[in-house]
Amino acid sequence: MIARSRVRDWALLLLCNLIWASQFVMVRLVQAQMGPVFATFFPMMLATLLLIPIVRREQRGRYSAGERGIPRRDILEFILIGVFGQVVAQLFITWGVRLSLASNAALLALALPISTAVMAYFFLGERMTRVRWISFALAIAGVLECSGIDWKELNFASGKYLLGNLMIFLSVNGSAFYNAYSKKLLRRYSPLRVLLYSYYAVFAFLLPITLYVEPQGFANVPHFSSVVWFGLAVLALFQYLLSMVIFLNVLTRLDATQAGLSNYLIPFFGVVIAAIVLGERLTKFMVAGGVLVLASTLLVTVYEERQRARRARTPGKLSG
Repeated sequence: MIARSRVRDWALLLLCNLIWASQFVMVRLVQAQMGPVFATFFPMMLATLLLIPIVRREQRGRYSAGERGIPRRDILEFILIGVFGQVVAQLFITWGVRLSLASNAALLALALPISTAVMAYFFLGERMTRVRWISFALAIAGVLECSGIDWKELNFASGKYLLGNLMIFLSVNGSAFYNAYSKKLLRRYSPLRVLLYSYYAVFAFLLPITLYVEPQGFANVPHFSSVVWFGLAVLALFQYLLSMVIFLNVLTRLDATQAGLSNYLIPFFGVVIAAIVLGERLTKFMVAGGVLVLASTLLVTVYEERQRARRARTPGKLSG
């Protein structure tokens, strides 16, 4: 029974990372008619507006009137994950990839699951097990095979790319912070409420910045092409709404380190999408790398949970 539920969680994580892998293509589409700040703010605003009636319906069905108030400390925590998590993650990656090399960004992205594991250790007390170390090693080997990093193109020393590299690195850590710190709030709030309340903070923080930096974006809305509207719809519905709700639901059942390791699937799905949409070549090494990444996530979600349950049933042995 445990294995079946973990296979389900593994499949849901595959879906989330497949959606996230499409982000770079969609962002490129929408930035044909808008700047990076508006391209971050506008689809997140749409996702927030879609979430409001869904969360209100959930509250009517599950919470009494006395449970709807949010303590001041929790409000501050939602602001933290909204600003230092979502804003940093989404805005800086959108901006950073314009100021750096693609290979620099691909290599820096390898730090995401590791950063998540570090933050989960400090915020949640999670620890690395032997299975997790093995899974990390398999995943890193796999992602290096399939990510298409051009090692000759890598350039971290040049001041030309310094700002872009810094933004990408901060974006990676923003995602890690959101993944780890959200789990604390998921102990008291549903995934839908955690997402909506953090998006409120994103809206409040990004709206004045967008109005100041890229006010022309609002005036251009009626003139967006159908392709740009398609990109915005995909970002709002799938990237910022569906995938995040699924991920936070899975996070209520898995450790942040386990869920974070699945992010190594993003480069693999990225090359698959590029092969299908852009006609780029999919090599046998990329396929082999993807298999390694898939195996690592399966190991850390299904096998580790089975081992934990087995130890819990064995007298005289501690679980975990």
